[in-house]
Amino acid sequence: MIKNSMKIHCLPIFLVGMMGAGKTTLGQHLANVSNSEFLDLDQEIENRLMIKISTLFKIQGEKEFRRQESLILQEYINKKNSIISTGGGIVLSSDNRSFLKKYGTVIYLKSNLDELFYRVKNDQNRPLLATVNPYQTLKELLNFRENFYTEVADLIIDTSKLSEKEAIQFLFSILKILGKFK
Repeated sequence: MIKNSMKIHCLPIFLVGMMGAGKTTLGQHLANVSNSEFLDLDQEIENRLMIKISTLFKIQGEKEFRRQESLILQEYINKKNSIISTGGGIVLSSDNRSFLKKYGTVIYLKSNLDELFYRVKNDQNRPLLATVNPYQTLKELLNFRENFYTEVADLIIDTSKLSEKEAIQFLFSILKILGKFK
């Protein structure tokens, strides 16, 4: 689904969505095929703080992680010709939502709950899923965040049934048609 407010030029492309939706994987490939720079905000946090996000959660909590996430987002909002993978919870802050909408093209990579769980169930680097019932936790996170993702999105792509290759080709084709890439 494409919203009427699609912003095109050389603004950054922000990929939003739940963990497991394909933001990092698709973002890297999309950057390669479009000759854009790829940035992963979670990786940037780890590089700057020199600790894993899961460790940051354990030591300083989610609140500090969200603060770091917002600071790095603000630093990269004007990064032209870039594909930026955001953390799944970036949309929790109203300021972040405003920045995303104002300064870039936002693509919501959407996926159904079962597919998301299948993709992340064995990943030990998902601190929010370190619970007794990670499936239920993921369901609650998705239900809570869904409206925020939709609110900021210029384009919504359902990655549930697409292979990596299909998703990349589809995204690139749409963005090229819309004038995002030459």
